[in-house]
Amino acid sequence: MRKVSLLLAALLCWPGFAEAAELQIASQGYLFAGGRYVSGPDGRYLSGQAYVEYQIPARRTHPFPIVMIEGGGQSGSNFTGTPDGREGWAQFFLGEGYAVYVMDQPGRGRSALRPEYGETVQRAAEWVQQQFTAPERSKLWPQAARHTQWPGSGGAGDPVFDQFYAEQLPAVSSFPKQQELNRDAGAALLDRIGPAILLTHSQSGAFGWPIADARPNLVKAIAAVEPSGPPVHDAVFKGAPDWFADGPLTKPWGLTAVPLSYDGIKSADELRFEQQEKADAPDRMRCWRQQQPARQLSNLRNIPIAIFSSEASYHASYDHCTAQFLAQAGVKNSFIRLADRGIRGNGHMMMLEKNNLEIARVIADWINQTVH
Repeated sequence: MRKVSLLLAALLCWPGFAEAAELQIASQGYLFAGGRYVSGPDGRYLSGQAYVEYQIPARRTHPFPIVMIEGGGQSGSNFTGTPDGREGWAQFFLGEGYAVYVMDQPGRGRSALRPEYGETVQRAAEWVQQQFTAPERSKLWPQAARHTQWPGSGGAGDPVFDQFYAEQLPAVSSFPKQQELNRDAGAALLDRIGPAILLTHSQSGAFGWPIADARPNLVKAIAAVEPSGPPVHDAVFKGAPDWFADGPLTKPWGLTAVPLSYDGIKSADELRFEQQEKADAPDRMRCWRQQQPARQLSNLRNIPIAIFSSEASYHASYDHCTAQFLAQAGVKNSFIRLADRGIRGNGHMMMLEKNNLEIARVIADWINQTVH
């Protein structure tokens, strides 16, 4: 293959490019994973395919690539840089010797949006500020006031926010359809590239479980960065003093709206859930879990899984529920609160925040210790 020498920092317009080390890329390109032909009024159309760009370093030190899947309303650009021009997680892991595949969800970014995907939704700038870039102003959840790591004011008109908001995209509205599309595209990608590590974030956390369920022998680990949650019911954030309420039951399979393989059942109607009487701490939600005896997630139980949760995100109030749900279903996992590692002040979009590479190091350390 033709070897291309890329100076990462220059590529990203990083101010410190003169001091950056050179990264040798052995191969780079793109592919489309999955998809099938569907009938239209004047012929056939391809539907369900996902755009995936990849880079493979010349100094590849890890046998399994990392597949990065973005969260709601985002694109793969979440991982290939930051809105203020710093290195992203894709570049970090390339520098660590991993092949990196960055996916755009079907219907998002460079993956075609098809009418059979249904309606789409896009979030207003005010919602993005409240949830992602400046939650400390709204204080809708107890941890929000601790947010300090966004690189800028976090409001519309600030150049960094405007760059971030410019990449927000319409997203398929149907929660089950999102998971169906991404499960199938993700499984097709693994069929093509072989065993890999999944790195999911937010909405795509609900895709990692069914991809692994469909291809348990091809998923070597899941690094779930604040994965879609909490289990069973959505969360509603109300501000002080009550803070939390349960939203609709959107995850009839506990972690997903699409089927997962539980021992001994064929329908989500056979699962029984209950809620904790008392939360684990005053700033956390009461978790939903299975009634005993809990059904076991047979295809996930042998896959290493870690859940990474930041200090100030809305996920700080419920990511522990996801970890507990998995453990109860027989899936051992590592629950890593970044604040416990001395990494403070992060919100939900931690891959873009000022200390994003410190967080990438925590993820890389877990993978290096776990996946062999």
